[in-house]
Amino acid sequence: MAKSSPPTYRAATSRKLLPEGQTISERLIDLLRQGKVPEVIRRKGAEGTLPLPTAETIEVLVFLAGDPDDNIRTTAYLALQTWKTEELNAALSDPAAPIEVLEFAANQMVSGRKEMADAMLANSALPRELRDRIQRIAAQEQKAPADASPPEPEPPVPGAEKEGERITLLQRIGRMSAAEKIKAALTGNQEERLLLIRDSNKIVARAVLQSPKLSDMEIENYASMKNVTEEVLRLIAMNRKFMKSYSVMRQLVNNPRTPIDVSLPMLNRLNERDLKGLMINKNVAEVLRGMAQKMIKQKEEANKPKLPGKKH
Repeated sequence: MAKSSPPTYRAATSRKLLPEGQTISERLIDLLRQGKVPEVIRRKGAEGTLPLPTAETIEVLVFLAGDPDDNIRTTAYLALQTWKTEELNAALSDPAAPIEVLEFAANQMVSGRKEMADAMLANSALPRELRDRIQRIAAQEQKAPADASPPEPEPPVPGAEKEGERITLLQRIGRMSAAEKIKAALTGNQEERLLLIRDSNKIVARAVLQSPKLSDMEIENYASMKNVTEEVLRLIAMNRKFMKSYSVMRQLVNNPRTPIDVSLPMLNRLNERDLKGLMINKNVAEVLRGMAQKMIKQKEEANKPKLPGKKH
């Protein structure tokens, strides 16, 4: 008797079918199309936290990346862009992967991600059109690696008064959609991240802090900036990797934009010189200056030589 072939990735993770023969994700997407899913479920779906198998979660995320609600749409897009590479590649190499997922990956995700391109090309069910597109992208990247090639000139402004006038980086980012900003935050250069960290959309700013290209110097710079949202400063303070840097912590404490409940617990980590500097920093809250002064006095008292006790 011949052995049965092993189940595909999607089949192995989607055994539980609904009475109609649909997977949970397919049924959920049908309800999403009909507008019958509560907002709280859509938000959880966009965060990738619904109790679904990985392949089905990715399918739902792809659908929600086109949601009419800007926050849900950008949250889903960010979740996809930062999803575990191994799980994404497994889903994309599965012949049972939905065509919508393959199209989204080919159009929005595969650029600059060779492992993902290889996984998709290994998918026997990948349509010829998508296969050709991925191969063209891979060939272009192999021919002219981003790190070795000079930056492309920025496109001219449509309808510019002067012939040959070009848009600035600020103008280019201003014309981006939220999804495009997230992609630039994750894969762009330092100048782009410096502008995007100040974006009013919290999800875009959060994507900057998740960029694999982010340097320690950039984090220190962000921690000192007074024109970022409090959410950015909170996220920096909550990141253990960032907070291993004493310089980042010191910048946060001295930044008047940092919420008090974030900066107060950090005072115990400041050295004496920085505590004295904080005492005279009139830009920060008075409660911080007062606490710094109190801690200095306590240290001075503790360092005073103790007189020998009197004998009775």
